[in-house]
Amino acid sequence: MTVRAAARLYSPALLGLATGLANYPLNDDLPLRAEARSRSCGSVIALGLALDEAGAIARVGMKVSACAIGQASAALLAEGAAGRDRHAVEAAAQALELWLAGEGALPDWPGIDALAPARDHPGRHGALLLPWTAARTALSLGTGTR
Repeated sequence: MTVRAAARLYSPALLGLATGLANYPLNDDLPLRAEARSRSCGSVIALGLALDEAGAIARVGMKVSACAIGQASAALLAEGAAGRDRHAVEAAAQALELWLAGEGALPDWPGIDALAPARDHPGRHGALLLPWTAARTALSLGTGTR
């Protein structure tokens, strides 16, 4: 990757998002848990969720070991998750997969356009999808209310 390409990919906005993960610690009281690992880059995420009585996400916590792309994607998921249900997360994850494959638009998710430069870097796609994979798995586990 050239210096110019890296500067476009790792923009100040994207790097700023990655620091937002500090607002979403992985606590023991989050009942829905999942872990995911990217086969392409080795990034890892542990994610916990709590749902409200209606089945919408009430709280998110994460422990992320990933590049800035994976961290920013995780932060965007966490920042936009409150009030969304399993179907909304699934739709966003599917839209991201299609977008990365060049077959669709970015999903309707707050701030997701910050990830747009990553589409041209297939080596980062696994890290970008990692939090969404973990969230899909966690949400498939049950009600998770507390």
